Amino acid sequence: MTRVGFVGLGSQGGPMARRIIDAGFPTTLWARRPETLEPFADTPAQVAASPAELGAASDVLCVCVVDDAGVDEVLRGPDGALVAMAEGSIVVVHSTVHLMTCARLQADFPALRVVDAPVSGGGHKAAERELLVMAGGASDVVARVLPILETFGNPVLHVGPLGTGQEAKLLNNMVFTAQLALAAEVFDLAATRHLDRQAVATMLSMGSGRSYAAEVLAGAEFDLESFGALAGTLLAKDVAILSDHTTMTESCLLGAADQALERMRCSR
Repeated sequence: MTRVGFVGLGSQGGPMARRIIDAGFPTTLWARRPETLEPFADTPAQVAASPAELGAASDVLCVCVVDDAGVDEVLRGPDGALVAMAEGSIVVVHSTVHLMTCARLQADFPALRVVDAPVSGGGHKAAERELLVMAGGASDVVARVLPILETFGNPVLHVGPLGTGQEAKLLNNMVFTAQLALAAEVFDLAATRHLDRQAVATMLSMGSGRSYAAEVLAGAEFDLESFGALAGTLLAKDVAILSDHTTMTESCLLGAADQALERMRCSR
């Protein structure tokens, strides 16, 4: 079977790797911190001593680190994973990064194939095989990694050529950020009109104005600033990336997203 490598065993990447292992793929893991590997002690997964060793053991290498710097640190350089991967091997970038990051990887390592496949839904969705996967890349390459992606993803959407997975994920996160601003405004209005905010939240979870952002904000006790302490930095990063690569200076979507970031005391 295809040998799979995985790096980035956090709250989302860990369950993704577990699903790959449970599906029977020979899997090798690498992590900077030994404690990150402890949850996999009861699995047949192998542990690499370095990124280069991980690359050498992988036909398909999945990367689920936080940002562009993390992707480059793991993959590039004399000790990076890519220098040890065999010709024709595939790198799948699950991290949410700049649109050109994966294109540069492909240009710099033409003997390898790159797929960008950021995900949405969280670790619990990965564990339940319900993670949303947005894949960008050549059709034949995406088809080769599809059995791996389907161990944790449903649906797995092939949205276009390399880089489009990132753009789709960034659009998703910008819409969510903008909707947080709209939800906060609705709840503020409800309070000034003496409406029960929890009742309004229930309405927005069931009515034609259904809003996941409203559900999240209600779960945070209608406090957008406190929610921002948990997720604001990552949302600001994603909004900034997309705004840098598109002509959105007069966009209502970008304006609403910036309002939400301001209320979360974050800036892009």
